[in-house]
Amino acid sequence: MEHPSRDLSALPKAHLHLHFTGSMRPTTLIELADKYGVHLPEALSSGTPPKLRATDERGWFRFQRLYDIARSCLRSPEDIQRLVREAAQEDVRDGSGWLEIQVDPTSYAPHLGGLIPALEIILDAVDSAARETGLGMRVLVAANRMKHPLEARTLARLAVRYADRGVVGFGLSNDERRGMARDFDRAFAIAREGGLLAAPHGGELTGPSSVRDCLDDLRAARVGHGVRAAEDERLLRRLAERGVTCEVCPASNVALGVYEKHEDVPLRTLFEAGVPMALGADDPLLFGSRLAAQYEIARRHHGFTDAELAELARQSVRGSAAPGEVRKELLSGIDDWLAAPA
Repeated sequence: MEHPSRDLSALPKAHLHLHFTGSMRPTTLIELADKYGVHLPEALSSGTPPKLRATDERGWFRFQRLYDIARSCLRSPEDIQRLVREAAQEDVRDGSGWLEIQVDPTSYAPHLGGLIPALEIILDAVDSAARETGLGMRVLVAANRMKHPLEARTLARLAVRYADRGVVGFGLSNDERRGMARDFDRAFAIAREGGLLAAPHGGELTGPSSVRDCLDDLRAARVGHGVRAAEDERLLRRLAERGVTCEVCPASNVALGVYEKHEDVPLRTLFEAGVPMALGADDPLLFGSRLAAQYEIARRHHGFTDAELAELARQSVRGSAAPGEVRKELLSGIDDWLAAPA
């Protein structure tokens, strides 16, 4: 008989959707704000996740504002090192064996001496955090769809230049209601030709059409979120047939009002359609929960059995850019987790 009591933080998994500033510990943000004399609004200083809604323009603007305030507290290489080290420690605690952290280096460039130094500082921090914690860790460089597509091309070229230094993918984030995916097709072509994985956001704040755009215009190998694909059966079949992994962030979807409650997130629909998923925490700083908690949501609110949760973990590993050896080790760890008595 299935007994859902195995420890989810002991289940080996890969984490493919975690934003840089959003990975910060709330206590770290408070300390850094203090260090730089940055006034934090109550929403960021109370130690409990803010009440957010991004489904209307004002809500998204507020979410972005909080994110920008938090980001303004990251000003020195030491701050970056601390953030990355702590993100790695949190992931290890949650059973992650591989983390692809997503960052737009443009945002940190002003404090760190420019775009190239910023990316190098981030990659160095990732390197040393990986050595310190034993976590496999790489970087996904993400362009901002609110900015000009030419900026995205610059970033794509930069990302490709650092492919041998730890950059594994290229993303596109921010409000998908602005900026058409096809405007960024050249940037994604540059990234793909340079051997990077294409992983744009889509199907979060807008419907299935934004997921289709990611596939048609950007030739996505993975889609950030992608949950709204559940509204279109043909699209679900297409994702399943192509093996395109959706980086699903259940806590984030509810926090931002994409779905009213946990039960409404279409985890089952995607899973049963055969669409590969990688559960992710998105922005723990703002949404209040990390990686293992996403698996807990699947168990508690969607009735996923331990065997199904193990399959979700396998899907996260298969959708990752982890090298063969790392994959093999993680997949066999997942089998061991499931074979152990509950």
